[in-house]
Amino acid sequence: MIAPDFPKNERERLAQINRYKLLDTLPESDFDNITSLVATICEVPISLITLLDSDRNFLKSHHGIDIQESPRNISFCGHAILQDDIFIVEDAREDIRFKDNPLVAGVNAIFYAGVPLITKEGLALGTLCIYDHVPRKLTETQKKALITIAKQVLNLFDLRLNNRLLAESKQELTDRNNELGRFASHVSHDLKSPLANIMSLTTFLKEDEANTFSEESIEYISFIEESAESLKDYIDGILIHYKANELLNADKEYATLNSVFEEVQRIHLLNDKQLKFSNYTDSVFIVKAAVTQVLINLVDNALKYNNKPNPEVILGFSENKNNYTFTVKDNGNGIAEAQQDQVFKLFNNNNQVDVKGKKGTGIGLFTVKNLVEKLGGTITLKSELNIGSIFTFSIAK
Repeated sequence: MIAPDFPKNERERLAQINRYKLLDTLPESDFDNITSLVATICEVPISLITLLDSDRNFLKSHHGIDIQESPRNISFCGHAILQDDIFIVEDAREDIRFKDNPLVAGVNAIFYAGVPLITKEGLALGTLCIYDHVPRKLTETQKKALITIAKQVLNLFDLRLNNRLLAESKQELTDRNNELGRFASHVSHDLKSPLANIMSLTTFLKEDEANTFSEESIEYISFIEESAESLKDYIDGILIHYKANELLNADKEYATLNSVFEEVQRIHLLNDKQLKFSNYTDSVFIVKAAVTQVLINLVDNALKYNNKPNPEVILGFSENKNNYTFTVKDNGNGIAEAQQDQVFKLFNNNNQVDVKGKKGTGIGLFTVKNLVEKLGGTITLKSELNIGSIFTFSIAK
């Protein structure tokens, strides 16, 4: 018997095998189906998918025998991975490399054919191989089938690897997003207290009759106050954005549309002339908290950007087989057509100012779009300057 040599790229080869993480894994039907098919095509009792580790031959799939590994130094596959093409031993008893091999006497391994599983980097991981207990020859059709199926084994290796890497990347992104959410929430809460103190102090300084400030000083204090209020809006927007995703964890529930619309009305302290909606007595099956938050944000925007003497918002509803559709229509300032495609982008405020003369943060509508899409829907906008806007969003039933 002659033990197989190690490939020249053995270190790189072993590193690649470890990257695939296939060693010592449980049987998988995708691989077992292949070895069963190969045994049938080649009319042999034994078919294997093997991986050559540093000192052993691990059998990822073994059709016809029960062992899961064997020593590498007696492995037929150790010789096969040194080849560029199919490796065939028609009668191991007459081959100097194998005639004293324990596999010949122990499991009656007389015939062997193996195709090296070579990656695009030129690294032979193992083999797709077959054994028989009698000397034999393969037909050209069987050889071609064995070589073709070996390529599919490699494709399956790559698919398994890519799926694992994708899952790991997804988990890493999820973990980072959760960390970012916790960080944003923690920092935002920590900022709110000193910010509230700044706003209170500026108000006190402006209203304290004992202080005699120059007009310039009062102007500076007003700048501080405006900046603090702007920062407060950003902090509130960040908190709402990260808390919005938590709403999606709630289960769907049956809720009457009237109860949803009335809650929006109550939160904004609006009367029936300011917020209008028909009498909807039907129930809908929705994630109520999330849908309510979307409506709250849209109604808030509709009122903030409305300079009319009598601002009003109208809520509408319709449904079809697959979706619920809500509309929020206002008689506000409207949005220029050239800017309408940008309104849902983060931190985009179109340089608009609200009724108090403050610019928006560009977080609210981004949060709304994020919630709607995660509810399986879409949101659109139609708007005319000085006429008003209509936001329409659908969610999946």
